[in-house]
Amino acid sequence: MQEGKRQKQVSGLIQEELNTIFQRLGFNMINGGMVSISSVKITPDLLEARVYLSFFQVADAQEALKRIQEKAGEIKRELGNRVRQQLRRIPEVKYFRDDTLDHVFRMEEIFRKISEEKKPDNDQ
Repeated sequence: MQEGKRQKQVSGLIQEELNTIFQRLGFNMINGGMVSISSVKITPDLLEARVYLSFFQVADAQEALKRIQEKAGEIKRELGNRVRQQLRRIPEVKYFRDDTLDHVFRMEEIFRKISEEKKPDNDQ
């Protein structure tokens, strides 16, 4: 199902505000790695927001995600303070790991191996 205009506006607003909140609370850098919000998907009724987090060079991404989920109440309260003029109800925020970056690195590694395997064949 395609996202409506209002859904896109609200998800963009939430993503922008969460980025600011993450920076202020120090969640953008965890264990020497970087955490970024890759996307925010919101339900058509605007009551649930799914926040997809991308972890770059974080030693334990599951532990970092758990840490963020433990602070979910504080993050939601801060989000509510920032967007209360634009939204009637603050959506329930749920955090998920976005492993797209892992897939990209895996695919690059596979392509590199394939190109290395093809080079000896061409030399013969």
